[in-house]
Amino acid sequence: MNILVTNDDGVESSGLRTLAKHLKKLGNVWIVAPERPQNAMGRAITLHKPLRLKQLGRQVFSVNGTPSDCVIVATGRVLCDRPVHLLVSGINKGLNLGDDVTNSGTVAAALEGAIRGIPSMAVSLEGFKRFRFTAAARVAVDVANLILKDGLPTDTLLNVNVPDVSAEAMTGIQVTSLSRRQYRNSVVENVDPRGSAYYWIAGEQVSWNRRKNSDVDAIAAKKVSLTPLHFDMTQYAAMKKLAAWESALSKRTRSS
Repeated sequence: MNILVTNDDGVESSGLRTLAKHLKKLGNVWIVAPERPQNAMGRAITLHKPLRLKQLGRQVFSVNGTPSDCVIVATGRVLCDRPVHLLVSGINKGLNLGDDVTNSGTVAAALEGAIRGIPSMAVSLEGFKRFRFTAAARVAVDVANLILKDGLPTDTLLNVNVPDVSAEAMTGIQVTSLSRRQYRNSVVENVDPRGSAYYWIAGEQVSWNRRKNSDVDAIAAKKVSLTPLHFDMTQYAAMKKLAAWESALSKRTRSS
């Protein structure tokens, strides 16, 4: 049983190492992770420079690229002659809730695995300076065990978020939907010693637009949130309305 472990916090992250240690109970663990933190990279892949694969230890590798790069290199080179039975991305330092999943390198790595037909999940942990990685890793092992036993629905990955409490203080596990986060974004300008302007993108969270059984509510209730995600981003509810545009747009295309 081959288990691929990656993340977006980098190959030296304590969350990654704790996760890999606990997953060894279930199978043969391979680590292929970014050599440096790659937070908020989404599903970016590297096309403008060569990628370097370094072996750091037995079945431990780093890539000078994004989380998605790591999955691509892992499946196309490191494990090209071995089946990957499970991909686990994490443990991320900080939650990945709501529409933040579209920015997350942690979630993107799991998405990359799911696109390749590998049962995949992302694991993120609430916290700021202190993180309960062991508690989150135990949750990850329990979920991984069920995935290996029962599988996941077709084209589905699992987004797992763990509250910042001890295992004994967790109040349960809940299957959830994504919330929507409202931000007030701003661009902060500063000037460097040479007189050139530079910018930081800043944002203040205003509110969550919560839905029934949302991931945010589960974390607030000290529950583990399990959100099934689907990589087909088609808005099927809009297709019927937009179908009415086909005729008008086709006529304009022919007449132009």
